[in-house]
Amino acid sequence: MLLRHARSLLFLPASNARAIAKVRTLPCDLVILDLEDAVPDDRKEEARAGALEALAEGFGRRLTALRINVEGTPWHGAEMIAAKQSAADYVVLPKVESTKQVKDVFSVTQKPVIAMIESARGVLAVPQIAAGEGTAALFMGTNDLRQDIGIPASADREGLTLSLQAVILAARAAGIAVFDGVFNRLDDEAGFEAECMAGHRLGFDGKTLIHPSQVPVANQVFGPDAQAVADARRLIEAATGGAERFEGRMVESMHVEEARALIARADAVGM
Repeated sequence: MLLRHARSLLFLPASNARAIAKVRTLPCDLVILDLEDAVPDDRKEEARAGALEALAEGFGRRLTALRINVEGTPWHGAEMIAAKQSAADYVVLPKVESTKQVKDVFSVTQKPVIAMIESARGVLAVPQIAAGEGTAALFMGTNDLRQDIGIPASADREGLTLSLQAVILAARAAGIAVFDGVFNRLDDEAGFEAECMAGHRLGFDGKTLIHPSQVPVANQVFGPDAQAVADARRLIEAATGGAERFEGRMVESMHVEEARALIARADAVGM
């Protein structure tokens, strides 16, 4: 699977052996072993060892990533070395505000970096970050971004709209994947589905998750619709080049390219 085809990207503490075992039974597309916020300071070394062991064992066909702590923390250097030695496909770097942060991690780990945009400075610098050396994708860090901007925790996402669109535009301009932030209210399934649908309409490729129960909804919302896939196959078969009429609408080469991309995504997720 290509990273841009991932629908569900699940964070789990690298110190939680039970969660690591369970995720191997889940249909998530990307497993993110977390060494940062999800792990207490006194368990960082234990989590690092657990992550290396889990990644060596593998997660089947799922993509894998290791989220490390930022520069300036006591664990950053050791975690970069661990990431380089690990079998992770990607390194997730939190609180990115400059291209240098990504480049430094990429140069040490020799693994593509997923940059988390979690601050006003990060949003303003995101065009350079997205196009910078080593950046493979962008994550929205909506929790920290809310706090940095000053948006009340009880407010909806209206105040984040400009930031969300800025990050998506930067990713598309750089030709990389981009994923929506996490949803915290675990008992609000309707709210989670609504946020997934809103993120999908904005242009995100998938959604980062914090609980296994969120995986099926993310897969459904961000996965190709079966009818849309069938329509795409008919369009490709019928297309002869240039602008033409197809099932009551006008289509051109752009629509054929969209149809091929949709089918590729469907094939990647096993539809």
